[in-house]
Amino acid sequence: MISPHFPALEHDDYSAVLLPGMLAELLEKAQRVDELTQTVELKSEVIASLKQRIELLEEALRLSKVKRFAPSSEQSGQISLFDDAEIEATVDFETATDEAVDEVEAIASGIASESPEAGQTKQKPGRKPFADNLPREQIFIKLSDEEKAGAITTFFTKVKEELDIIPAQVRVLEYMQEKAVFLEPSQDEMQRRIIAAVLPKHPVPGAMGSIDLMCSVLIYKYCDGLPLYRLENILARYGGELSRATLANWVIALARPLQPLINLLRDHQQAGNLIMADETRVQVLKEPGRPATSDKFMWVTLGGPPGQPSVLFEYDPSRSQDVPLRLLDGFQGYLQTDGFAGYNAACLINNITQLGCWDHVRRKFKEAQDAQPKPKKGKPYKASKADHILGLINTLYMIERQIKTLSAAEKFQQRCKRSLPVLKKLKTYLDDNQHKVPKDGLTGKAMTYLSNQWDKLMVYCSNGELNISNILAENAIRPFVIGRKAWLFSDSPKGAQASAIHYSLIETAKANGIEPYAYLTQVLKALPYADTVEKIEALLPWNFKNQNFAR
Repeated sequence: MISPHFPALEHDDYSAVLLPGMLAELLEKAQRVDELTQTVELKSEVIASLKQRIELLEEALRLSKVKRFAPSSEQSGQISLFDDAEIEATVDFETATDEAVDEVEAIASGIASESPEAGQTKQKPGRKPFADNLPREQIFIKLSDEEKAGAITTFFTKVKEELDIIPAQVRVLEYMQEKAVFLEPSQDEMQRRIIAAVLPKHPVPGAMGSIDLMCSVLIYKYCDGLPLYRLENILARYGGELSRATLANWVIALARPLQPLINLLRDHQQAGNLIMADETRVQVLKEPGRPATSDKFMWVTLGGPPGQPSVLFEYDPSRSQDVPLRLLDGFQGYLQTDGFAGYNAACLINNITQLGCWDHVRRKFKEAQDAQPKPKKGKPYKASKADHILGLINTLYMIERQIKTLSAAEKFQQRCKRSLPVLKKLKTYLDDNQHKVPKDGLTGKAMTYLSNQWDKLMVYCSNGELNISNILAENAIRPFVIGRKAWLFSDSPKGAQASAIHYSLIETAKANGIEPYAYLTQVLKALPYADTVEKIEALLPWNFKNQNFAR
């Protein structure tokens, strides 16, 4: 029935009226759906970004807890990256490809490297004997006359040894100078002429401390890490009243006569084929033009001909490339460092071959491994990418431990035969998996570092004289880092430069197997009489054992 309010329309007339409205409504709904879809996609992207951010923060939190509460010791290979059973849980050996099986075997060999190597016997626990070169005093425990009455003979047997120490003693050395008076005729009267015995020279003329005391201060501060205020209290306890300002003045004054010896050590170091370098922060309060709280740097280089290593510290307020340019000027050989780009210019200008450090690589992957979430209870552990790479790096270190006693030529052959295949496998795994992890995550950062440093990290396989890591330079700078925790800062640049000189001599003596106190005392007694280059060269540590430095 047709409504009386509307006129009768044909079918085509209805279509002409209704279809445009319906199309407009459909278009509006479609547009609305597109807008909602875009909103959902945008929010999904935000949620994914936030989720990734949360994962990174959780990873950083786990690593922070590990650094705070876990043991801080560091080894060349980590103990039990993951158990063999856990490795097998990640790969089905019946269906896996040969490449996957080989990969797991390589990782397993890295773990096995932590066990004692073939041919090595485990040392038995027990008390170690005292060194043969220690002075010994015999104490005779005798029988009474009544106890040995009627005996045919008596004899003594050594039944035990005890380590003893003579406590520090403070004394005053009084120098009594002998003088002789002569009467000599002069014109009409006799005149007196007085001669005096020559006083021994002192490296710090006019100082009120003996050379032995000054050397003790240097050893306590730079070898044992005691700040000067503690030394002040120690001396006062034994009756020696000296202020820390006096001690600090001695430290700075002693550095001046030692500088020529440091210059010779620098020249000798550059005569070698390999230098290891590292740097660490130090706070110097009165550095001109710089805030007291800003970071300055202590640089260390380790190198020299075989059997004659030198460890040299250098203070500089800057960490720019100008410092390596100055320290390495004239050196041509191999330079082993971490990934710091400040060494690149010096290597380019001096034609130095850069050598990477696998310890820094391993450390980054170890941090990524420590920050991994623990597996849920009852579920098998699935090896991560950091686990796999650590396992392969462990294999490289296992090889180095097994060949460390070989000659340079034999090391080169073994690295070509055993290390290069592991490195090839590691590079393949890195290329296949680097894009699968977030770049901002610890594993992603470690992979990026490994990829960027790869060419430098491969260099150690080209020469048997080279080392897989820069650990020797880090060990050399460690006493400075430990001491810095006690004395915290240097007051002036002169103090920092003096510290660099004293650390250099002490650590060089230790590197050459010489007791630092004995070396410093003999050097400081001989330096005032060393008026030629040859006499100063005789004071180098490797000449110490064959020279008589006594006046």
